[in-house]
Amino acid sequence: MQRQEGTTLRNTVILIVGLFLVWELAYLVVGDVALRSPWQTIQFLSKLMQTDLFWLHLADSLKAFGVALAIAVALGLLIGFSLGLHRLSGDAMEPMLVALYSIPKITLYPVILLAFGIGISAKIAFGAIHGIIPVALFTLGAVRTIKPILIKTGRVLKLGPTDMVREILFPAAVPEIFTGIRVGFSLTLIGTVLGEMFAAQRGLGYLLMSAISLYNVDLIMAVTFLLVVLAAAVNTLLLVIDRRLHHAG
Repeated sequence: MQRQEGTTLRNTVILIVGLFLVWELAYLVVGDVALRSPWQTIQFLSKLMQTDLFWLHLADSLKAFGVALAIAVALGLLIGFSLGLHRLSGDAMEPMLVALYSIPKITLYPVILLAFGIGISAKIAFGAIHGIIPVALFTLGAVRTIKPILIKTGRVLKLGPTDMVREILFPAAVPEIFTGIRVGFSLTLIGTVLGEMFAAQRGLGYLLMSAISLYNVDLIMAVTFLLVVLAAAVNTLLLVIDRRLHHAG
């Protein structure tokens, strides 16, 4: 286990160094017209982080993302367990969920705007709809793969639906559910940022869209780099936990 973790860490470091080298090479080829070097981006980001306006935008993004992720996980688990407990309903609804998942969410944006208006509610809703279906599908799949003997034991004990989920299904399905949450995290983050880009007056997405409209390459690179670092860091942590849960299972 320790050897595997050491190999993973080494590969991660090599990947990061490789990406920075590719970035630097791309900058040398393209120049200042459309890119900034890694060092220039980090310098600008450090200056940006010293302003109060940056922290205002960051706090607004984290608040919207946190609420969107909580909604996505809660509704995803509810849908996944509900369909998983009733095989006929699950078999009927799973293709519909997959079809909804394949629809480009940007096509739903006008509906979101009409329903929630421009502001934090719209970007929360847009973020949540990106994460609900992955969590639901992974939860549904996890419930289906639970050993039948566990479900039969719950029925023998005359457990109700709530107790069945809490006492038997959820503990047995945690590894797969966590994988769904990890995927839902990434998609919810993307949805929240997209929501900020088109229907908000604050947030990192709004800051990025403003930079694009003003062709501020320094700000574009800095905000994009920050989003990539935040997403990669949290995803790495979630992936480590995910692997431990599957290994323990």
